[in-house]
Amino acid sequence: MASNDNSENSARSQLVGSDIDSLYGVIDKDKVYGLNLTVPEDAKAVVKPWEEREDTTLFAESNVDDQLILHIPFTQNVRVKSILVKLGRGEVTPRQLRIYANHPTIVDFAEAEVITPQLNLALLEESGVTEYPLRVAAFANVNTLSLFFNESTGGEMTRIYYVGFKGDARTPRKEANSKMVVPAANAADARITDRVLEKAGAQQTTAR
Repeated sequence: MASNDNSENSARSQLVGSDIDSLYGVIDKDKVYGLNLTVPEDAKAVVKPWEEREDTTLFAESNVDDQLILHIPFTQNVRVKSILVKLGRGEVTPRQLRIYANHPTIVDFAEAEVITPQLNLALLEESGVTEYPLRVAAFANVNTLSLFFNESTGGEMTRIYYVGFKGDARTPRKEANSKMVVPAANAADARITDRVLEKAGAQQTTAR
């Protein structure tokens, strides 16, 4: 049995990889919150650094039934390539996750029934962190994610230990433009353009 466990952990480690493309650093952790949690503040507790992803001392647990929603905003737009989760085991394992992108306020349970999610995932019951690749086209420019976990195995409570994301930050277009320079080979063209603009400005001034 021990050898099987080691084999599973090794495979999972290869799947999860490293923290190079972790989006933890661009999550707006102070603004993370949730719905139907036994302790509301626990929404922030499951957004952990990469090195704490296997920790089970902190978790979020649903309150009156097996449904819970976590709302996770980012400090800048990101491209999300995959989501990583560590779930409770046994009767508290959620079997379904609906992911809603770019809702400025949290998707509540009523909205979740009428809004089409960007993705509906069937979750696996794993002991460690499991990575689920996402359709990059659907999550190419994301500023918030609402995660709706439900349908626990026992049907009464859901528990989440860890939520993380892989991807990359989207550099604002205006920053990219501000760094553009005129190549030396085109410097003469640039001077001609400047003279044309100056002449046009002079004409406008005369017209007034």
